[in-house]
Order: sequence, then structure tokens, then C-alpha cells
Amino acid sequence: MNTPEWLKPGIYGAAIGAVFVGVVGFTWGGWVTGGTANDRAMAMSRDNVVASMVPVCLDMASSDPARAVKMETIRDASTYQRRDALMAAGWATMPGTDAPDRDIAQACLAALEL
Repeated sequence: MNTPEWLKPGIYGAAIGAVFVGVVGFTWGGWVTGGTANDRAMAMSRDNVVASMVPVCLDMASSDPARAVKMETIRDASTYQRRDALMAAGWATMPGTDAPDRDIAQACLAALEL
């Protein structure tokens, strides 16, 4: 069987082009693997859940009869301990859960604008 003269360079060109397109696609084209896409989706959903729970935290803070005392405790805490103080106040414990959520506490702390 006779193969055309251009077949061998054509196959090499196609292989090199495929590798080039793959490298460019994954580095600059924004392509990601399934695992990376899943990780990003989980992070986005977590961020959305936290954002949706901040109003609940703020409502719990505004309706707490001991709000003034707890706010003073949170204000008196050092900057890096304020999240723990807010969690101790109970405002980051969402209804139906037993423990406070650190991410919700951090977002609620930012929304309280101390």
C-alpha cells in the first residue's frame, strides 16, 4: 500500500496542534478538570449559603434581649477574637443546628459593622 507523502507530516502537525491547543486551553483558556469544577461549585454553594444566613444572624442579634452586653463583649475582644465572641453570643448558631458556624460568624461580623 502506498501512503501519500503528506500523511506523515500531517499526522505530526495534528498531534502537535492538539497538544498546543490543550496547553493553551488549560493555561489561558479557562478550561478546568472535573475535580476543579466540582471544588469551585462546592465553594460557590457554600458562599451562597453563608450569604443567605447572614440576615438570620442579624435578626437574631437585633432581637436578643442581651444585645447591648454581647455587642460590648464583641467590641472589647481583639480583632482576631471577635468571631469567636460572636459565636459565643449564639448568633452564629443557625436554627436546626447545634454548633455555631465560623463562616457565618465572620460574615455576620462584617455585616454588624463594629
